[in-house]
Amino acid sequence: MNIVKSFLPVLSLLALLLAWQSLAVFLNSSTFPRPVLVAEVFWRACISGELPYHLGMTLLRLIVSFSIAMLLGCAMGIALGRHKKLDAFFDNWLVIFLNVPALVTIILCYVWFGLVESAAILAVVVNKLPNVIVTIREGTRALDQDLMDMARSYRLSKRKILLEIIWPQLHPFVMGATRSGLALIWKIILVVELLGRSNGMGYQLHLFFQMFDVASILAYTLAFVGVIQLIELLILKPLDQHALRWRR
Repeated sequence: MNIVKSFLPVLSLLALLLAWQSLAVFLNSSTFPRPVLVAEVFWRACISGELPYHLGMTLLRLIVSFSIAMLLGCAMGIALGRHKKLDAFFDNWLVIFLNVPALVTIILCYVWFGLVESAAILAVVVNKLPNVIVTIREGTRALDQDLMDMARSYRLSKRKILLEIIWPQLHPFVMGATRSGLALIWKIILVVELLGRSNGMGYQLHLFFQMFDVASILAYTLAFVGVIQLIELLILKPLDQHALRWRR
């Protein structure tokens, strides 16, 4: 039973490839290339060094903007969750920034600060920050006050309270913000690169769109999705399991 369960993801991918191949053969159109053609384009782009370079630039922007958004968002979310008056003051700000379209933020950052790297990073951070703040704020509100009172009565240090009382309860919210953040940020980065950068995946996808090169669009997209999946499998899941080891 366990063996069958472990092969289900592989079978699912094979079924997806089979469906893709069947539909491509049925349509027989240059705008819907077969998996083999996309694989060939992917391989040539890797060998030339073009794909690794642009992928690396996008990943660098992702890491920087994601780190800033998570650090600021966690700190501000905890502060709002712990102080009701502060939360009441900034609540409308959060609602406004949550509903400002990402495209508007990107354009304004480029107009105000120029077509520079810092403006691109700022645009991504501003778009992601409200989501992190709201998620962590709700997690902070849900903290067990009885546990906090018990920790204070035993005069635990602030470090112990943070690591052993607060963090285990906030962990699901932080991981939720992390996973949703990765999914959201890389999409925003593509728009940022399309509008104002001369490198990166978004810039390349814009060029491929102008040439109606669907095979290259799919090859670059699959490469980035593959990297995000590796981040999930090699970094996020092990961290998740390590943080939740106390439940075993």
